[in-house]
Amino acid sequence: IDYLSQGVDLSGIEVIENDLLFIARARLEVESQAKRLLEQGVETQNPTQVGTALQVFYNLGTLKDTIANVVDGYCTVLEENIKSALDIKVLTQPSQTATRGGPGRAAMPTPGNTAAFRAALWTNMEKLMDQICAACGQVQHLQKVLTKKRDPVSHVCFIEEILKDGQSDILYKFWMSVTETLSSQFQSATDSSMFLKQAFEGEYPKLLRLYNDLWKRLQQYSQNIQRNFSTSGTTDLFAELQQMEEDTQDIFMQKSQDYDPEKALKDSLQQYEAAYLSKSLSRLFDPINLVFPPGGRNPPSSDELDSIIKTIASELNVAAVDPDLSLAVAKNVAKTIQLYGVKSEQLLSTQGDASQVIGPLTEGQRRNVAVVNSLYKLHQSVLKVITNQSSFPAAAEQTVTTALKAVHDLMGSAVQPLLNSVGDSIEAIIITMHQEDFSGSLSSSGKPDVPCSLYMKELQGFIARVMSDYFRHFECFDFVFDNTEAMAQRAIELFIRNASLIRPLGEGGKMRLAADFAQMELAVAPLCRRVSDLGKSYRQLRSFRPLLFQTSEHIASSPALGEVIPFSIILQFLFTRAPPELKSPFQRAEWSIARYSQWLDDHPSEKDRLALIRGALEAYVQSVRTRDGKEFAPVYPIMVQLLQKAMSTLQ
Repeated sequence: IDYLSQGVDLSGIEVIENDLLFIARARLEVESQAKRLLEQGVETQNPTQVGTALQVFYNLGTLKDTIANVVDGYCTVLEENIKSALDIKVLTQPSQTATRGGPGRAAMPTPGNTAAFRAALWTNMEKLMDQICAACGQVQHLQKVLTKKRDPVSHVCFIEEILKDGQSDILYKFWMSVTETLSSQFQSATDSSMFLKQAFEGEYPKLLRLYNDLWKRLQQYSQNIQRNFSTSGTTDLFAELQQMEEDTQDIFMQKSQDYDPEKALKDSLQQYEAAYLSKSLSRLFDPINLVFPPGGRNPPSSDELDSIIKTIASELNVAAVDPDLSLAVAKNVAKTIQLYGVKSEQLLSTQGDASQVIGPLTEGQRRNVAVVNSLYKLHQSVLKVITNQSSFPAAAEQTVTTALKAVHDLMGSAVQPLLNSVGDSIEAIIITMHQEDFSGSLSSSGKPDVPCSLYMKELQGFIARVMSDYFRHFECFDFVFDNTEAMAQRAIELFIRNASLIRPLGEGGKMRLAADFAQMELAVAPLCRRVSDLGKSYRQLRSFRPLLFQTSEHIASSPALGEVIPFSIILQFLFTRAPPELKSPFQRAEWSIARYSQWLDDHPSEKDRLALIRGALEAYVQSVRTRDGKEFAPVYPIMVQLLQKAMSTLQ
């Protein structure tokens, strides 16, 4: 009938006047019935009813306009919902019957009524999220039926009818409209009301959680609708729907290249997040600035530090509603830890008295100990806080851990001057072994006259005193031992180095040196948890002692060579068994033992050390030839053989 009456003026033809009226009325009746069916079908999510209604509109040629009107209707209703949820007048009225304020009277919560206002606001927000979710569900359902339904005569898919003028899909259009309305309405509401602004900024994580929940519900609904449409294939409509392929994922299930629907939703929150993070940083910084007053000399007390840790834990706990917010707050926590480090560093004493090891603790050293203890406590407490965070994002943990590493490094640099002093003193004491006489022969009893040498007694006394006077005051035992164990390893290395350089070494001297080797274990014991923990240094100390009494041939074939004790040390030791004409490397270079020791520290590679030893052996050969000597010292061929073996292992 439409087709026939198109482009023709049929008015004034009396014969069909009544028919035309009837047709117009019938059309309206059919349209209104179809509209009711569509509304009912969408509301009860009944695809058969929706499909039937859509078929009617398709037949009437009004499918596209009808769908546009329906979606616009949803958008308008939601805009009203958003406005009323944020309506400050309604929110601040104790009850709906409240008297109206005079003209120009600002709507604001009465003093003491803020809590009720906030409660009403959050109830409204929850209701609003439900409304958005329901509307989205209805549009999704509508889109799904449009995507699946084809006209039985022309086989045109209804969605194609709607998209044919380059229109975007209806869910996408609807979502863009909803998210833009949210942004603009929130903006204008918080611009005009300080109370709304404060509520959204102060309780931002609550708002974000509502949005996250909404997003989860939308995704869940998308999955369900996908499943429902693919599993029930009973009616004719569903037989048609089954022909459609299952690749039509909607926007809540996947991001497209140029549009992220979740980001579009959360864009309306950006200004509140920025304000929240800025306030969060102030809350974290305030207690630190409070406990480090300008000109203060002492680190925070235990209670003060506890309150800083509580603040950190509280900020992280509140932010746990969202991984991105957790990361942003973790960055604030990292800045907080850095601030604590900077303030602590300013308290450290770096004057000469910080590194003295002669008298009792000085004022500066006492303060440094207190600062290190305070940094340690912060380090351990924050570590505990992040360990207790459930579902803490890896990136957030990494951010805080990096800041904690800087605290650990600061502790290290705070104790370094003291460690250097102790290390230097240990070295100075060990090198005095060369002032003692080890050339004596064995006494009649066959035992050494004294249990150990004087320098060893001094070393034992010094290490014991340093540990009790200085290091005992640190609460971070593991940290202290990590540093002092390195010092113990260095002490053993220096002891073996100097012991291998003693020349001349008599039988009595060997006995006393062997006793010193045993006493050395006792000397370094206070510096470590267990001496055996010192690893390679400990094995060297144990392996070198028996070599004192072995023949040179035996030594050369010892399994400890190269494995436990470096070849250069053994070769150095074999010089003591040679005649004075075969000069040690340092004697040939005319260096003091201290200078040679320094050279060895500067040249840790075996290659350099062996080259120096080879030079000394070659110089000896030269001197024997110069005086027309007939033979070399018995130890010389053994040393040459060892040197070759050492060089070949380096290859």
